[in-house]
Amino acid sequence: MCSEGIIERYINFYTDFAFKKFFGTPANKEFLISFLNALLNLDGENIITDIQHLNSEKLPNIESDRKAIYDVYCENQKHERFVVEMQKASQINFKDRTLFYSTFPIQEQAEKGYIYEIGDKKGSWDYQLKKVYIIGVLNFTLDKEPEHTNVITHARLKYDEYDCEYSNKLEFINIEMPKFKKKEEELTNMIDKWLYAIKNLYHLMDRPKILREAIFKKLFNLAEISKYNSSELLAYRDSLKDYRDYYNTIYSAKQEGEEIGIEKGRKEGRKEGIEEGRKEEREKAYQEKLEIAKKFKSMNISIDQISIATGLSKEDIEKL
Repeated sequence: MCSEGIIERYINFYTDFAFKKFFGTPANKEFLISFLNALLNLDGENIITDIQHLNSEKLPNIESDRKAIYDVYCENQKHERFVVEMQKASQINFKDRTLFYSTFPIQEQAEKGYIYEIGDKKGSWDYQLKKVYIIGVLNFTLDKEPEHTNVITHARLKYDEYDCEYSNKLEFINIEMPKFKKKEEELTNMIDKWLYAIKNLYHLMDRPKILREAIFKKLFNLAEISKYNSSELLAYRDSLKDYRDYYNTIYSAKQEGEEIGIEKGRKEGRKEGIEEGRKEEREKAYQEKLEIAKKFKSMNISIDQISIATGLSKEDIEKL
């Protein structure tokens, strides 16, 4: 089997190929169930026991509107909806984008409840919603403020005036992977273990002992590159190339920006240096004039005459 250019034992979780293989494939739904239960830290009564993958392409109500395509879209046994997205790098208006994405799983809940009239039968939807979760696995830092150190953040609708929820039907969960820095011996719960696996899978050579649960044994078995057939390997290589090209583009743009900034800094530095030199020359000339003025003043020459001769103000001369 051909595997040139790939030296890792396991696939990179950040690639589209891997993310959809683990979380977006109905046959592997046990991975997504385990991840969601760990992320939401659900109790025994509310634990997710099953999910159904839904159509990930959401079409607008009218042709001119923009559609949405999710990485993973599913619902659990209580018909709560989950949008799970892998984001490689920061995007303009990222929060607005997630808000836009949340509107589709909310609106489509009315599809079976619009007011209708068929013969003598009438019915209507009472607007009761099932909960919607918008989950982002982010390979970048969302907030730059140093005090925002949480790896996982939850955002819900709340009152400004009261410390309580306005509605619990919409929740945004962001996982900022660069902030997750725990080592193997520091993993204490299932979400720690999942984030460790997501972040480190591609450069591990064996399954860490701390990941002893059966779900991780299955994950590492499915992630092993040597077990892929030629078509799967080709698909992964293409996905890995896209992933690397994407980051090379980002890195190159960053480097170019830094070089432009450095050159601009040099120009500004030269300009500031010239100005500083001129300032020093002016200060030196001023001090020399003061010395001359002192000598003239000691010779009882009038202040008016000293001012004309040196160019100093009368106030400066009087202070000598």
